[in-house]
Amino acid sequence: MTSPIAPEGQGTSTRPYLIRALHDWCTDNGFTPYVAVFVDRSVQVPMEYVKNNEIVLNVGFEATSGLKLGNEFIEFRARFGGQPRDIVVPIDHVVAIYARENGQGMAFPMPTDSTAGPSADEAAAPAVEQGAAAPASPTAAPTPAGGPRGLRLAAESEGEANPPGEEPPEPPSGGGARPSLKRIK
Repeated sequence: MTSPIAPEGQGTSTRPYLIRALHDWCTDNGFTPYVAVFVDRSVQVPMEYVKNNEIVLNVGFEATSGLKLGNEFIEFRARFGGQPRDIVVPIDHVVAIYARENGQGMAFPMPTDSTAGPSADEAAAPAVEQGAAAPASPTAAPTPAGGPRGLRLAAESEGEANPPGEEPPEPPSGGGARPSLKRIK
């Protein structure tokens, strides 16, 4: 018999399993899976698209190449501004996964100080040219429409990020019960 991986017999984190399950649900239903990520020096993303230490990424199969949803990292290649980039996100830095079309998904706690390194602002990140519009990114909190607002960076179909100044459509705010993100610990 093997001993538990996590201390005190709690088992491993459920976060990677829930991320994979919601990714599968989005894909099976024809939705576009987005992840909101807390960015610090342990996250490998295009820093010019990070705002307030957050970035939102399209992790759909059409927008990524070599997508691996592992227990420790999410890894893939995507095009940003026409340039292919390698993306590596520690699982504990994913703060939400949801469907772009309707906002249904799940939010997770922010990384703790012990797992999060210095903020992206403190890390040596390339500066956005003055006068250039930096893409906005959402928070993981639910909005009245049911999904995060301000989604600009999400490697869209063909693996392209949204062009600066172009917002993806807001999730529909249908008449029935609103979808919402559920925070788990």
